[in-house]
Amino acid sequence: MSYQNEWLLFEAEDEIDEIEHREPIEELLFYRAVASGDIKAVKKNCEQQRFTECDGVGVLSKNAVTNMKYHFVITTAMITRLCKQNGMEMEQAFRLSDFYIQKLDGIHTVEEVQSLHDEMVMDYTEKMRRYFRDNTYSKHINASKEYIYSHIKERITIEDLADSLGVSASYLSRLFKKETGISVSAYIRRQKIEMAKNLLQYSDYPIIEIANRLSFSSQSHFIQQFREVTGMTPGKYRDEHYMIHWDIEKELCVASESELKKEQD
Repeated sequence: MSYQNEWLLFEAEDEIDEIEHREPIEELLFYRAVASGDIKAVKKNCEQQRFTECDGVGVLSKNAVTNMKYHFVITTAMITRLCKQNGMEMEQAFRLSDFYIQKLDGIHTVEEVQSLHDEMVMDYTEKMRRYFRDNTYSKHINASKEYIYSHIKERITIEDLADSLGVSASYLSRLFKKETGISVSAYIRRQKIEMAKNLLQYSDYPIIEIANRLSFSSQSHFIQQFREVTGMTPGKYRDEHYMIHWDIEKELCVASESELKKEQD
């Protein structure tokens, strides 16, 4: 039997009459709250655990965890597109979506999906809140920021940027400085340093590899630029901010052994 014929049979069965879905307006209002940066509304929705409530929610899989994962993907896709429409840089929106959806692979409980959902929607909401707080720019400046974000690992020149927008380099340079208060090159440098800070804090990449990844001309140039922006060297920054990933089981074993030794003494 084809899927179309199977659907026709399913549609005629009595069980389908018992299935009722929530009004779409509720979900739409939630998506819009995220895309508008409404922290309070989104946080309230998460606290009420509306995402895990079954009433009025379609059954996409008979397995509870898989069902929630499917709904997670739908929610992420909708939020991604609304945030993009509201001004989030396209590559940032879709890369963020890919990141959170990929995290589903390592999740095996309803509680974990709920937790990931809450973190995902709050992440998008906070980014949109900052966007609306800081963004008062023209179409060309927003497009410039989009281009810079998408090519941040490359060597970006004002000429490359102007060509991508179909304007002259001199016009874009004047417009960028007028609207943002800083030059294009200073903005690019600041964005590269922000990404470098994340890599120093959350990765084990050597400093020279980070410099190469972000297309600095040399390690010494990277160190100089980093110091000018942050007031410290990359090595110093990593020393102060590096996130140590503790082996919890190992730490518990060490702590238990320590307590046992104290009791024996």
